[in-house]
Amino acid sequence: MDSVYKNPAEPIEARIKNLLSLMTLKEKIGQMTQIERSVATPSAIKDFTIGSVFCAPPNSVTSEKEVSSDWADMIDGFQKLALESRLGIPIIYGTDAVHGNNNVYGTTIFPHNVALGATRDAELIQRIGAATSLELRASGIHYTFAPCVAVCKDPRWGRCYESYSENTEIVRKMTSFVSGLQGQPPDNHPRGYPFVAGRNKIIACAKHFVGDGGTEKGVNEGNTILSYEDLEKIHMAPYVDCIAQGVSTIMVSYSSWNGVKLHGHHFLINEILKEKLGFKGFVISDWEGIDELCQPYGSDYRYCISTAINAGIDMVMVPFRCEKFMEELTSLVQSGEVPIVRIDDAVERILRVKFIAELFEFPLTDRSLLDTVGCKIHRDLAREAVRKSLVLLKNGKDPSKPFIPLNKKAKRILVSGTHANDIGYQCGGWTCTKYGSSGQITIGTTILDAVKEAVGHETEVIYEQYPSTNFIESNEFSFAIVAIGEAPYAECGGDNKELVIPFNGPKIINIVADKIPTLVILISGRPLVLEQSLLEKMEALVAAWLPGTEGQGITDVVFGDHDFKGKLPMTWFRSVEHLDQHVEGVNSCDPLFPLGYGLTCNKENSYD
Repeated sequence: MDSVYKNPAEPIEARIKNLLSLMTLKEKIGQMTQIERSVATPSAIKDFTIGSVFCAPPNSVTSEKEVSSDWADMIDGFQKLALESRLGIPIIYGTDAVHGNNNVYGTTIFPHNVALGATRDAELIQRIGAATSLELRASGIHYTFAPCVAVCKDPRWGRCYESYSENTEIVRKMTSFVSGLQGQPPDNHPRGYPFVAGRNKIIACAKHFVGDGGTEKGVNEGNTILSYEDLEKIHMAPYVDCIAQGVSTIMVSYSSWNGVKLHGHHFLINEILKEKLGFKGFVISDWEGIDELCQPYGSDYRYCISTAINAGIDMVMVPFRCEKFMEELTSLVQSGEVPIVRIDDAVERILRVKFIAELFEFPLTDRSLLDTVGCKIHRDLAREAVRKSLVLLKNGKDPSKPFIPLNKKAKRILVSGTHANDIGYQCGGWTCTKYGSSGQITIGTTILDAVKEAVGHETEVIYEQYPSTNFIESNEFSFAIVAIGEAPYAECGGDNKELVIPFNGPKIINIVADKIPTLVILISGRPLVLEQSLLEKMEALVAAWLPGTEGQGITDVVFGDHDFKGKLPMTWFRSVEHLDQHVEGVNSCDPLFPLGYGLTCNKENSYD
């Protein structure tokens, strides 16, 4: 009887019941604990039966280039320790792989979600999920904290680029990423039950439950003020689609709903998510998310734990003080403040996901998958995603004389701007580091490299990041390509009340476009302020979002090998002041470009 849980031929629920009956309280609470890899000592994993380990992306680029095989070695080392514990329960190793396996050098970095929302292509997003799952599993990783299915209502939000759209229906369509990561469940799959189709698929996590994209003025971790009916209609609807696809885990938001922190929200987690929506996977906290239930931050840790666990959180991202967490939760159970049935429910959910993901049968990395990392098939897929995500906002000062497609056989082209030759800027945040970085931080093709490859041998391409008027006047250019945009950022570091183009971007445009016909490529995680006078100077404007490593996807389109397909996933505002006046579904503020806007080279404009 004791070996039922080890037998893959037994029903999953029977295996769960059997294993749970063998576990001590300490082992159960260990399964509810997720720790950061830097504190994942042999003692922590074996003696405390830790349920999950995760990696926090570094805050800065290091000289060490950890490739996928290095990660597989590290994670397999943790896993072997877990298998040596009394019951041999494998760990789940998690990471923030939000646009490819973005913490590992040399992987394929796909466009961020805001760009994918511009494609409106659910099948493409599913293929990206499938490619991401292979590159993750090649690195030994079992679990990604993705996708973010927030409905971003304000581009001032620092996580705007993690949202597919301001429009709920577009976000719902893009949840196909879940079935790409985990596999497509069969038609008779039980409602709310997690699904992972075998050892080469990844445990997904829909986040951040719920309303994180609707906070006042787009403040990260802020307060979303809405009726329950509007919260359900606007922000909760994508979770229903994720659950229908068998999403295995859901992460709770740092934000509040009508002043109540989500990490302690019994009604939304237990009564709505678990009971009404029937979610049978596990609910995970965000990084030290339960600590925010107390002010000063984490001051009454015992209260934080009891409130969060009783509210329905199953696994807690501690990440550094697991002993303190486990000690306090043990005491809370012994005192009756946290019922043992709540602990058993949490552990059942965690074990369910582990059994479904076949971690007991295949706990270690399949090294044959290493050939998929950064492979041509995946890079071609990312290139396709870039092509389909580009939104053409302007094409020619005179509508009868389109500027794009550009001439590949031009005599001399000027390429300039801060973002023309910078992989780090192309990829944005959550790339090699949490906040992203500039420079050649991973393998990829910059816009400059792509232009040089796209044009004919007789065309001279001159790169000058900050060209002067004298430099321009001393050369005879056919046209210019100016790539400007935002520096990488993440979370609160990206909150922005002004949304102006940084790095003197407008000045570069003015200098260049005053003398040369100019295409401007804007690299950003959201719409930014575009003054009318600036817009009038340029011949053409492309919103390229944060395209990732495959810059050739941009030149594929601007030089005419493919037409533009992208449609705005967000309304492009005229001024920041207008953002406070936006009314759902009504362009009452006369936007610069409305939701769904996008020109093509074959017709004047096209709306979806």
